[in-house]
Amino acid sequence: MEPVSAEAAPEAAPNILIVDDSATMRAMIKRVAALAGVPVGTIFEAANGQEALGVLDRHPVQFVFTDINMPVMTGTELLRAMQDREEWRDVVRIVISTDGSDSRRMEAADLNVRMYVEKPFRPEVMRDVLSNLTPAPAGR
Repeated sequence: MEPVSAEAAPEAAPNILIVDDSATMRAMIKRVAALAGVPVGTIFEAANGQEALGVLDRHPVQFVFTDINMPVMTGTELLRAMQDREEWRDVVRIVISTDGSDSRRMEAADLNVRMYVEKPFRPEVMRDVLSNLTPAPAGR
């Protein structure tokens, strides 16, 4: 999928990757990011973990918002792959999923997920998440 640049975003603004098999959910997160009032660079999209790895290979990304349950490659598999690559370890990870079980949350915490947002969510929740995020210290 082609990246979408947020209008009037400064070049130093962080890039975001949204990973979800639902185009509607990706569009909603992208819209909330644009309306959040926080600087955002380029917003990339992927429909599954495998597509996301391709984006991460080609583009610097500071934040990944990922669903867990997706075809081809799940969000958990994506997070494990990110953990295994030194250059992606500092990428801030946020899970957005319908599965908010304690076991899923513990697994996500072990994979350095900074925040876990359950679907469905109100747009204000995503705005607050975006407003409270800061890139990891040695970000790409």
